[in-house]
Formats: sequence, structure tokens, C-alpha cells
Amino acid sequence: MGKINLEEKLSSFSDQWSPKVIAEMNDYQFKLVKIEGEFVWHEHDDTDEAFIVIEGSMRIEFEDGSVELGEGEMYIVPKGVRHKPCADSECKVMLVEPRGVVNTGEADSELTAPNDDWV
Repeated sequence: MGKINLEEKLSSFSDQWSPKVIAEMNDYQFKLVKIEGEFVWHEHDDTDEAFIVIEGSMRIEFEDGSVELGEGEMYIVPKGVRHKPCADSECKVMLVEPRGVVNTGEADSELTAPNDDWV
């Protein structure tokens, strides 16, 4: 595998809330996603989820508060914690999570994206 240019990968798609796999390490996937607006409330019962902001800003809402993230910042949502990612304007994010994780957890939503969508 050669080097991966995040800017090139991000410029190859425009859809939002649909994570694209760019690499795998062991059983983990590195995914890029563009977000804007509000996602659905959900949780991942079996895994933590890492959010790394590449460009823009976002917040992750929880039942008891929220966390704001800017460029170059990251946050780990612990497994089983109900959360809702949001962004007032388009934000580019890298997610790190095990292969096979559904972006909406167990929530039934039109925002559920296909797994293993590579760019």
C-alpha cells in the first residue's frame, strides 16, 4: 500500500454522512466522511468510535451535554454512549472504528450508509 493523501481522497466524493474507507489496519478501518447538519441519535454497543476533525468544526451531542471539536482535534465516544454528531457547515472528519461498524448503530435511518465503501 502506498501513501494516502487525505485531501485527494476527500475531493473524490461529495456525499455527506456516508463514510468512505481509505485504509485498514488489523481489524480497524480509517474512514473519511463529510458532515453537515444533524445526524441521528445512536450508539455503538460493542466499540468506541474516534472522531478526528480534518477541516471545519463539529460537535457531538450527548444526553447530558456536548463536546465541540475544531480542526486538528479528536474525541473518542465510548462504546454504548448515545450520541449525535452535528455540524453547522460542512466538516471533514476521519473516523477510526472496527470493520463492519454501521454508521447509525442500531438506529433505523435513511442515513444508514453502506459498509466497506472504499475511495
